[in-house]
Amino acid sequence: MIAKTFAALALAAVALASPASAKTLNVGANVGNVPWEFQDEKGDTVGFEIDLVNEVAKRIGYEGVSVENIPFNGLFSAVQSGRIDAAISSITITKKRLESVSFAQPYYDSDQSLSVLKSSGIEGLKGLKDKTVGVDTGSTGDIWATEHQKEYGIADIRRFEGLSPAMLDLGNGGIDGYISDIPAVAYYIKDKPQYAVVERIKTGEQYSIMFAKDSPLATEATKALSAMKKEGVVQKLHAKWFGTEPDAGTSTAADAAMPKP
Repeated sequence: MIAKTFAALALAAVALASPASAKTLNVGANVGNVPWEFQDEKGDTVGFEIDLVNEVAKRIGYEGVSVENIPFNGLFSAVQSGRIDAAISSITITKKRLESVSFAQPYYDSDQSLSVLKSSGIEGLKGLKDKTVGVDTGSTGDIWATEHQKEYGIADIRRFEGLSPAMLDLGNGGIDGYISDIPAVAYYIKDKPQYAVVERIKTGEQYSIMFAKDSPLATEATKALSAMKKEGVVQKLHAKWFGTEPDAGTSTAADAAMPKP
């Protein structure tokens, strides 16, 4: 009996040391961020970055990916604390962020945008004087709007947890404009003619997978992305989700180095 108990305890210790979740890459994402990560009609989480991170995980030795829905601003602390292994949600690489987290090599080039209701009469950023704009909390759009609020005379900045609630408020007249990543907005409004992107805000952003500071997973993911670009895998994902092949010189098609602080 004692021997059996000892054996059971030993097996339990091994199980604790090597949990099944060790083979699962735990990824945080702000689900509702089309076309990057969102729920389809069946309730499944799908999107460009979901496909991408699943392929990366497979190539670096994981058997699967578990996606946890986390508000965008919470992704940073979740990665830093080890609650999740990685984060996606069209996260822009910035020098400030590189002080506290690490990124794999970039896989998408982007800018910000101003979208409005066509009926608003707003034709660009100059039309925002005394207006209210929406942004995603903690995003680069939030940072840009805050830095340029006085320049454009923006009366108020309202913060949302994702594109869908912001666009809904825009449609209801709760805000006058929405400043956010241009590819996500363009995808969202392609079948909604009441909206329009009236100005591209050039910020020269690049997206990548975010990891804890100096995590070896960032290096492994960078190598996996290099192979995926050389094999045309990332380019095929771009065609699947955006309907076009990426330009040859963009980070979706061209191999890149892992960003350094």
